[in-house]
Amino acid sequence: MAASTPQVFSGITPAKYAKLIEKANTAGVAMSGNSGRASRMGVEVEWNYSAEKQELVLTCLRTPIFMSAGNVNARLQELVNQALQA
Repeated sequence: MAASTPQVFSGITPAKYAKLIEKANTAGVAMSGNSGRASRMGVEVEWNYSAEKQELVLTCLRTPIFMSAGNVNARLQELVNQALQA
């Protein structure tokens, strides 16, 4: 599967980004730093965070055959929104 369209989240302060990283690591997705790639259960995502712009870009790069990129993107949105409201 080709990479999906990147999702851009604005208003992500460094403190909120730290919460996102913590939440991802707790869920078993090894994230660290301001950019990178992580995979879990056949899903591969890429992230790029700019503290200066307070912007996070998430891109679903790969999914297993039984899961769509749309489902992964919806779950990513849900996780980011939960972290922002915390």
